[in-house]
Amino acid sequence: MADNHSAGKVFNASQGIQQAFENGCALIRIDLMLPSKPWRATIKSSKKYKQIMASIETVGIVEPPAVIRDPQNPGNYFILDGHLRIEVLKDLGRIETECLIAKDDEAFTYNKQVSRLAAVQEHAMIVNALKLGVPEEYLAKALSINVSSIRRRANMLNGVCSEARELLRDKNCPMAVFETLKKMQPLRQIEASELMINANNYSVAYASAILAGTPQSQLAEPNRPKSIKGISADAILRMERELRRLQEAMTSIQDTYSKDHLELTVVRGYLRRLLANVNILRYLAVNHPEYLSEFQTIVNMESTAGISA
Repeated sequence: MADNHSAGKVFNASQGIQQAFENGCALIRIDLMLPSKPWRATIKSSKKYKQIMASIETVGIVEPPAVIRDPQNPGNYFILDGHLRIEVLKDLGRIETECLIAKDDEAFTYNKQVSRLAAVQEHAMIVNALKLGVPEEYLAKALSINVSSIRRRANMLNGVCSEARELLRDKNCPMAVFETLKKMQPLRQIEASELMINANNYSVAYASAILAGTPQSQLAEPNRPKSIKGISADAILRMERELRRLQEAMTSIQDTYSKDHLELTVVRGYLRRLLANVNILRYLAVNHPEYLSEFQTIVNMESTAGISA
């Protein structure tokens, strides 16, 4: 068996659950922290860096950086999470900051575990802050955006039905997607949301394509001629027809998916047993090698998701 350093810690039920961090936060001098990864010098000109700078200047550190002790140099630390926050604090002239001290670093990438704030959640946060009396100017400064953007985000879901909101509640949709949905009637908003979820595509371009393929009668203003920049009226009509066919095909697939999946699973199991028979395997190899190759491909698949009908 590999040692603990190469295989990670082995859980021992008698020891209970091990703490990942030392108790509480510790005040650590910034000059004692070393980066654990390289980063681009141009990052300081990025929008993300400026947003972090504005947030720290306005409300301070919300989430303490995570560090781990340097085993070779007692008193020094490696930064696990919060490189940009630490760099901002340096630029602001801070000498020390509170940090979480990790007990172990098993190549865990903290930023990969972060659940990014979805547009609907950001909208709720801004609306709640405004209801509590937080000035628009203060929010704009904290988020490093202008006041008009705060108002736009606060009104983002006005005209979007509750069902579509719920479907896209935790999806990473740009704000412009919801502005596109507002141009459709509620039932079409739900259909459009489901199309984006099924395709796992939440881009503005895809939402605009769905709008282009939406029948005139399903628009929020059905009497107003549909006009989409860069797309002719004839192209819009073709897109409507293509999207209608695509939706019908997807509905047909959804209706039969469970039955087809079950049948394919049974077939896969049968083929596995068939190929386990040496005589059958030899017969196929000699007389029908093309069938054997296909059967082996199906049997060796990790799931039936990749089997085409």
